[in-house]
Amino acid sequence: MGLATLPRRDHEARARLYAAASRAAPAVPARDRLLTIDGPIGALLPAGGVRRGSTIALDGPPGAGSTTIACAFAAAATSAGEWAVVVDPDGTFGARAAADVSVALERCAVVRGVPPDRWSSVIAALLDGVALVVAATPPYVRAVEARRLVARARERASVLVALGEWPVEAAVRLHARGGAWSGHEHGLLAARALDVHVDAKELRRLPRTG
Repeated sequence: MGLATLPRRDHEARARLYAAASRAAPAVPARDRLLTIDGPIGALLPAGGVRRGSTIALDGPPGAGSTTIACAFAAAATSAGEWAVVVDPDGTFGARAAADVSVALERCAVVRGVPPDRWSSVIAALLDGVALVVAATPPYVRAVEARRLVARARERASVLVALGEWPVEAAVRLHARGGAWSGHEHGLLAARALDVHVDAKELRRLPRTG
């Protein structure tokens, strides 16, 4: 009995395989690669949303509205019928507040108690399985780990919303600066106008319209 011929594994054979796979891959329209964000946050973003595979860096002092902005991204994913995950190390994420900004709680999971030495591994695993991950960035995250997560989000066409000081490049950076409260409802302030600054490198790549 003759020996079976094994597939070639040299560089040329792999290049041909990748080329064939790229030709067979279905084309994804640009509109399907965009996760549309409703409301005033979406109005500040390129094309009214963020491209799948992007990393969003979101920072601001405590109480400035970063969590509210992050919930707007989670609401966009869950309203599209997809899953969002919030990695909440401090246990401060409130389901009621999330529901108030249209997050579909039945499609939004909250992960707590992530060990410091497993943080980047947990985020990478979540990016493999859900459309959008909101994660508070711990101070010990190294730039090399952050770059791996940026690459993972891009490969999986997921969106990573990194809260806090993100040490590497991001497609969009949002800086929450607080805002004035207004109105009273049952003895509580009812509304808040957020002050948000957007720095988006994607703005330079989008064609002008109108």
